[in-house]
Amino acid sequence: MIKEESTYKMLKNGLTFPTTILFGKKEGRQYKPTSSHVVTMMIQFVNGGWRSFLERFKDKIYRKLWTHTFLKRLKSKIRQKCWTDDFSYKLWIKRNEPDEAALKTMRMDLQSWAYRPKISIVTPVYNPSENDMTQCIKSVLDQIYDNWELCLVDGGSTESYVKKVINNFANSDPRIKFVLLSKNHGIAGNSNEALKIATGEYVGFLDHDDMLASFALYEVVKLLNQSPTTDFIYSDEDKISQNGKKRCDVHFKPDWSPDTLLSYNYVCHFTVVRRSLVEAIGGFREEYDGSQGYDLILRIVQKTNHIKRIPKILYHWRATQTSTALDPTNKPDAYLAGKKAIVGYLQSRELDAEVLDGIFLGCYRVKYEIKSPQKVSIIIPTKNKAAMLKQCVFSVLNKTHYKNFELLIIDNHSTEQETFEFYNNLKEDQRIRIISYKEAFNFSAINNYAVRHTNSPYLLFLNNDTEVISSGWLSSLLEFVQRKDVGAVGAKLYYPNNTIQHAGVIIGLCKVAGHSHKYCPRSSHGYTGRVNVIQNLSAVTAACMMIRREVFEEVGGFDERFSHAFNDVDLCLKVREKGYLVIYTPYAELYHHESVSRGYENTPERKTRFAKETELMQCKWKHVFEKGDPYYNPNLTLDREDFGVNLET
Repeated sequence: MIKEESTYKMLKNGLTFPTTILFGKKEGRQYKPTSSHVVTMMIQFVNGGWRSFLERFKDKIYRKLWTHTFLKRLKSKIRQKCWTDDFSYKLWIKRNEPDEAALKTMRMDLQSWAYRPKISIVTPVYNPSENDMTQCIKSVLDQIYDNWELCLVDGGSTESYVKKVINNFANSDPRIKFVLLSKNHGIAGNSNEALKIATGEYVGFLDHDDMLASFALYEVVKLLNQSPTTDFIYSDEDKISQNGKKRCDVHFKPDWSPDTLLSYNYVCHFTVVRRSLVEAIGGFREEYDGSQGYDLILRIVQKTNHIKRIPKILYHWRATQTSTALDPTNKPDAYLAGKKAIVGYLQSRELDAEVLDGIFLGCYRVKYEIKSPQKVSIIIPTKNKAAMLKQCVFSVLNKTHYKNFELLIIDNHSTEQETFEFYNNLKEDQRIRIISYKEAFNFSAINNYAVRHTNSPYLLFLNNDTEVISSGWLSSLLEFVQRKDVGAVGAKLYYPNNTIQHAGVIIGLCKVAGHSHKYCPRSSHGYTGRVNVIQNLSAVTAACMMIRREVFEEVGGFDERFSHAFNDVDLCLKVREKGYLVIYTPYAELYHHESVSRGYENTPERKTRFAKETELMQCKWKHVFEKGDPYYNPNLTLDREDFGVNLET
């Protein structure tokens, strides 16, 4: 079988190659495909693992055929399957990480920096394999930024080669400092001993079997020259195989996300912290061994808001048979320590919440106490479609555990007798009010009108084509929106076929905004678990969105220029602009029969309107689009919603 790399080279160079590879024919010739040939080729590429090849060359080969309707659908299926493809990541590495020429330019560049702080790399050691430890130390020696020191502390390793390896490296470079302890004090205790010999202005943390990218410290100090008040830095990371030959499981992280951090330690590696800050909080705590780094981060972020992310792969986490990098079940005590660390964080912030196990191993659910169970106004705009509205209303009435709510149904020009009969049946329920909006349909205007007919402190915008699944959905939203630092919160929505319709909104997807993990299976945890963790995002859908009245009024409600599209995204961006957080929770679950009542943007009139509102959105929030969504890594694609690697850069 022809390898992907060799086919890559043949097509890149425009060479003739055997059509046997594609169609099973015997002769070889310059390829001139027909539409059916391209379809056949694409299917064979999917079956043969050539998906990433198509991603790389679609714009150079068969450019006209690529726009064929059927090919568009097939392309979508191919893309859905390729987002975890190792070959895609290999291509990303080749196209984004510096080669020798680029590293040489970096070395010249750093000579002109006015600020060149010393970085102390803290590495606790206890019986690593000789090769892993050697590669770890070499990765520090290979740094193109030279003002560093490596602080090694061996916790009484029983393997004889450990001391020998440390001595050999320390004798070859005076920047390597070490202490040999008589016994093992655990990761936290050994790390604290390493901190005692650290003299750098900043400290970075490196495990004894992991590796730093050669440009890691360069990127850290480059950022510090741009933003010298930064106290805490973290980067993207990936995993490296035991033999060091394969890089995989890349984690492209969001910018600083406080609620995401309470769901799991998404920060992890590579972290660099101002040493005075580490000393001020007392370093690591031994009672949190296993999650000592998580505990350290949770205490540091209480002392500073000068936090920066470097969206580059600076750290390679060794996937050994005994590490959590390969198998999260290897160290179950680490998750108990992590939960304990979160409890400590909440107590120190005087937040009333309990910490529960999350949906998957390694994540947590911080469940806040609802301090004042005040009324929630649930606003449902509707027109006709009585059966659909019944399903929505009765699911709210019958499946909602939180009882202090009212339903405000806004009728917009219904004409069907069945709808009016249903309204008559609802009149006896004291929890339900029905009012009419007599103007033309405008989602923003209808909801603004509805809000003026309520006096509740909490507002919930709910589509009439939704159906409640989880009984705790309303309280799961309310527990967050009651917080003064939170502006809006959204739910997890499914299509009726149990695929994901909404797990948050990413700004910039598909030119404006798109739903996170759209069409992924309900059982999927998504990219790095993001489908099933409470997290900070830039926006959530108003198909099910809760917001405090005071925040809604502060931002001026919905912008009525967005009559059909992007009104919820615009609202959330206004909320973010005022400094509030937007949160997505997977613990509020509903079905969403999307666009059943209004239909899709598939007529000339609707397409024109959609284009107009798209242009308005791009103009109004140009500065946001240019900067990029802070909760979405720039190394992830904007072409689709599956968090695939960005191969367009």
